[in-house]
Amino acid sequence: MPCPHAETIREVVPSAEGCEDCLATGDTWVHLRICLSCGKVGCCDSSQNRLATRHFQKDGHPIMRSTESGEEGTGWCFVDRIGLDLSAMA
Repeated sequence: MPCPHAETIREVVPSAEGCEDCLATGDTWVHLRICLSCGKVGCCDSSQNRLATRHFQKDGHPIMRSTESGEEGTGWCFVDRIGLDLSAMA
């Protein structure tokens, strides 16, 4: 069964070339995620600030995907806590 939150996925433009909030504060990140509702770029949970998760907690946008090369088809639904094969949803 497809994720019921897939309906929130939009074509988005990345908000920054890296983690938007880390760039503003001079922090670093491990991997990047992009919100598929609004395009906000945040750092993954392996990063110190965990800003992709914080974006979900603040704004409630459920699905993000990796921006890492070769992982563009990998998504995560924060609501259902499941990985998503975004290529199968296209």
